[in-house]
Amino acid sequence: MSTRPNDSHEREILVCPNAESVAVEAAHLFVRLATEAIRDHGRFTVALSGGSTPKRLFQILATPAYQKQLDWSAIHLFWGDERYVPADHPDSNFRMTLDALLSQVRIPPANVHRIRTELSPAEAVATSYESEIARFFAGTHERFPTFDLVFLGLGTNAHIASLFPHSKTLQEQSHLVVADFVAEVNMWRITMTAPMLNAARNIVFLATGADKAPVIRDVLFGDYDIERKPAQLIQPVHGQVTWLIDKASSAQLPPNSYRVLSSN
Repeated sequence: MSTRPNDSHEREILVCPNAESVAVEAAHLFVRLATEAIRDHGRFTVALSGGSTPKRLFQILATPAYQKQLDWSAIHLFWGDERYVPADHPDSNFRMTLDALLSQVRIPPANVHRIRTELSPAEAVATSYESEIARFFAGTHERFPTFDLVFLGLGTNAHIASLFPHSKTLQEQSHLVVADFVAEVNMWRITMTAPMLNAARNIVFLATGADKAPVIRDVLFGDYDIERKPAQLIQPVHGQVTWLIDKASSAQLPPNSYRVLSSN
């Protein structure tokens, strides 16, 4: 167990009535941050996550009401992690995003930066993706590129992206992207590292369901132990962390530690 670092970053916990309202609130946030980023520096860079809540978010962003609010020509999409499966595989995070969002909006193909899982071995995929990220952000950062927005899910085991408990990747400090064989799921995963994620301007956790209540409480208010709770690695250098969760998943949080949002 380690000593919890000082939380110098801004953190906000927002509780929505249900999973649908979490997705809607995330869509509102996406539009606001996109508008601000494009106005300020001409583009909006996002690292996406997989999962059911992000899928619903993507479906909402694909609706005409949201499409007309977004300049997709200035939006660049990346992925925080990916399973080492073909791009058209049902378990692919890219495939899910393609079906829910990319096939519905007019985003230039060059703005879609998927993880090239057709490469072999898995380590080559990670090296390739790290190189692509470095090229895209060339000249705009010192050590780790700064995404405007990173979405993260949260596993019931406190994993984020594909940073799993007791994984060697938890100690990575140099690379932007790594490959790891995760015994827990018996699969190779490609993932952004904690320093890469922590360089973002905005990090948004999306979590719903009563099964997430214990882990959310433990990550946010329990003892500091990144080996058991990789989500505690999220300590952004200059950015803000927002937890968008539903009522069921907030059930074990201390009173007055969060802000309740009304139904969207």
